[in-house]
Amino acid sequence: MNTVEIRNLTKTFKSVTALDNLSLDIKKGRITGLIGADGAGKTTLLRTIIGLLLPDSGTISTLGFNPVNQKDELTPHIGYMPQKFGLYEDLTVLENLTLYADLKNVSHTFDKMLEFTKLTPFQNRLAGALSGGMKQKLGLACTLLGSPEFLVLDEPSVGVDPISRRDLMAMVKNMISPETTVIWSTAYLDEAHSFDTAVVIDKGRIIYDGEPDKLGSTSQEFENRVIELMGGYNQTESLIAKNYDALEKHIELTVEADNLEKKYGNFYAVKNNTFKIRKGEIFGLLGPNGAGKSTSFKMMCGLAKPTSGTARIMGVDITKNPEKARANLGYMAQKFSLYGSLTVKENLEFFASVYGIGFRNRASRVEEIVDVFGLKDYADQKSEQLPLGLKQRLSMACALIHNPPVLFLDEPTSGVDVITRRDFWNHITSLAKKGVTILVTTHFMDEAEYCDRISLFYHGETIALGSPQDLKNKAGASTMEETFITLIKRSEEQ
Repeated sequence: MNTVEIRNLTKTFKSVTALDNLSLDIKKGRITGLIGADGAGKTTLLRTIIGLLLPDSGTISTLGFNPVNQKDELTPHIGYMPQKFGLYEDLTVLENLTLYADLKNVSHTFDKMLEFTKLTPFQNRLAGALSGGMKQKLGLACTLLGSPEFLVLDEPSVGVDPISRRDLMAMVKNMISPETTVIWSTAYLDEAHSFDTAVVIDKGRIIYDGEPDKLGSTSQEFENRVIELMGGYNQTESLIAKNYDALEKHIELTVEADNLEKKYGNFYAVKNNTFKIRKGEIFGLLGPNGAGKSTSFKMMCGLAKPTSGTARIMGVDITKNPEKARANLGYMAQKFSLYGSLTVKENLEFFASVYGIGFRNRASRVEEIVDVFGLKDYADQKSEQLPLGLKQRLSMACALIHNPPVLFLDEPTSGVDVITRRDFWNHITSLAKKGVTILVTTHFMDEAEYCDRISLFYHGETIALGSPQDLKNKAGASTMEETFITLIKRSEEQ
């Protein structure tokens, strides 16, 4: 029996085809993973299934209802968690649960829910003060209230660490009835084996629909097969690295953190953070949500003032001479932080001026970077109109326009498709070979394997430091995901 039946569904937004003649059946009582990058069509498909968007053509049946003209009858049977779930950040955890229970007209017994989500100690904390992983757990808990017949989850695990992702899946599996149907969208291919059925979507079309093991028995095999279905990836020489002319400075230790601390009242966001990064090294900063990674990043860049300690970029103290230190640094923020109303070319011209490229050289440098990054066809397009992969490419282009010897990348591949991810890492590893020092954060554990060394961060402190293999040996694990989970849990026990 099917919960959802879709035939020849098409949905366009102006010149963009979000769903392209798509057909799909979602079986009752199963957890179906809808896997694809940002812009693949996941959110459009979910919103069309539950009647929040109207299709251009095609037919949909959801729980026997037509969502086009029976949305009011369908809605009471559905639990929907959008990407940005509407928690009330000035209400506590308990107050949010109570409010959503009242809205759904269900009883106020939250003890089991709070215990399972591990939110019992935080039930009186404001939702706005929770970590990213805790917010997602609370959002999912609110969605689960009332035992919906059909659970629709739009990227519930986006931006959260592997431990929180496993906790969210355990919540769903343990708190629904066997008759409940779940559709869970995600950009993480390594989540595929958590689902009964994996549906891979690319450019509005289904390219795989079946049991995950039949496509690949491990995460790496699964990823490789998905790349094949997307048309394959041929690694070529990185033009970005080939044309890169990093400043020739004979400094071996290019990035240093010296007892960095950041304190808010009695709370240490970062405590006694010390490490040294060598020229041409890829240094990974890993840790759960709320561990202090972003705070460390901001202090290292001079965007946040340390409570104590300091950092040095190419030997320049970031607290004593922030402008000179930042001149040696290219920074790519976690979220797209360029000017959406400016064109691609105008953004590059702006950052070229900010980074001190003289007026005479600016035009030629912008032209060169547009060519190297493959942005020529988009030069006059507003950056807010670009798909995510191109936004990320433009962000990296702006960070590299002044040829900095040090590059800071905060989750540079979040949300992009698997081929774009591989392409980014081709550029990153190639830049490192040319002597560029790279500090990177990521929630993709397979990406940690590209790092020369990793600092595993928890509760504001480094709990493990070494190569990926060193950390795997320490944890007695074969994968970086298992290593991450084992070392974090071991730290909690201590």
